[in-house]
Amino acid sequence: MAAKIKKGDTVVVLTGRDAGRSGEVIQVMPKEDKAFVRGVNLVKKHQRQTQNQEGGIISKEAAIQLSNIAVADANGKPTRVGFRILDDGRKVRFAKTTGDQIDG
Repeated sequence: MAAKIKKGDTVVVLTGRDAGRSGEVIQVMPKEDKAFVRGVNLVKKHQRQTQNQEGGIISKEAAIQLSNIAVADANGKPTRVGFRILDDGRKVRFAKTTGDQIDG
């Protein structure tokens, strides 16, 4: 099945602690149905000091379920994603709310 959410997409969080916030997808893990979104679902990690890195408490993004995020359309609102075959045979994603093409 084709991926509806890809790396580099701007997404909006639908549910949870960060509902309504948006960010860019850093990484997608399709087998786990999870993604990392920049600036969303931040957790505190206690980092041990190493030779190269300073120790302390750092904030980093945690994975979020794909079902809890949606691609943002041109207006910044969440939208569902559909697929369309163009005249030249390419398969592209489009926003169902506006009909705008997302990629390609």
